[in-house]
Amino acid sequence: MSDQPHFHVDDWLNTEQSLSLADFHGRVLAVEVFQMLCPGCVLHGLPQAQRIAAGFDAADVAVIGLHSVFEHHAANSREGLAAFLHEWRIRFPVAIDAKGNGALPRTMEAWGLQGTPSLVLFDRQGRMRARHFGQVADLALGAEIMALVLEGRRDE
Repeated sequence: MSDQPHFHVDDWLNTEQSLSLADFHGRVLAVEVFQMLCPGCVLHGLPQAQRIAAGFDAADVAVIGLHSVFEHHAANSREGLAAFLHEWRIRFPVAIDAKGNGALPRTMEAWGLQGTPSLVLFDRQGRMRARHFGQVADLALGAEIMALVLEGRRDE
């Protein structure tokens, strides 16, 4: 997997400034890639991301969302997304993936993702360590995240 991935983002919500992977250096980063009109995202991916944010110390693990729209473009406006995040009480920062040259948004394509929901994990050095497509069991994911947290502590 790529050692130095980047966000290709048009805008951010739930944060005062644009963010980059470097802003999370020193913490494990979980990126929930979703579409607000994706049932699997709403029922599984985003609630799991909220559980990750609530279940781990923010000094060790950060959570952000990446809204990657590859269908129903007209129904996925920035304003609609802002309302969606408010109604579902999603408080972590959410990036809006930049439109790509083809069907897939730029970050989704650059990261080699298959669709939504996807969960991407980065270690404390900003290296992409896992890409999960679809539902992931909480217990398995928690163990995977904790291994990255502990790995970073051993390297310090």
